Amino acid sequence: MGDVFKEQIVKRQQTGKDTLKRIGLIIAAILVFLIAQAIIPAISVVIGTAALIGALFLSSFLKAEYEYVFTNGELDIDVIYNRSRRKRAFSCSMNKVEVMAHIEDNNHMGEFHRAQETRDYSSGVVGQDTYAFLINHGGKYLKVIIEPNEKMLTAIRGAVSRTKLHIKN
Repeated sequence: MGDVFKEQIVKRQQTGKDTLKRIGLIIAAILVFLIAQAIIPAISVVIGTAALIGALFLSSFLKAEYEYVFTNGELDIDVIYNRSRRKRAFSCSMNKVEVMAHIEDNNHMGEFHRAQETRDYSSGVVGQDTYAFLINHGGKYLKVIIEPNEKMLTAIRGAVSRTKLHIKN
């Protein structure tokens, strides 16, 4: 049997919450400038500029994409911020998955409610390709939400026991 390697990028959709966070960061930068203007007028422009640059830097973390890499039964999920900074977000062996099903599958809601923590690595919009799986990871049950395409699902089907997998064919 040959090696299995699949990768996929999922872009997180911008929400109203993200817009509010961006606006909040800009307002905070303006407030820092105004407070600096009142307290230390000589260097308020420098402080205001630094606050604005900081706000822009922090707002770049609101643009995210998730890269799923599936290799021989191992799923690695990286988050890519602003198409420039990459960080490993999650990694697991898919044969340790207890159940995997569509996120709206009513037959498995009870199992997903056992999760002590939920991690969403999807676009943020529930669709026909939005799945969740339950895994004991680091001593606690995690519900992990992903949005695999058909090629990724096919690869996962080959790695996960059929009794644990509830994916539409």
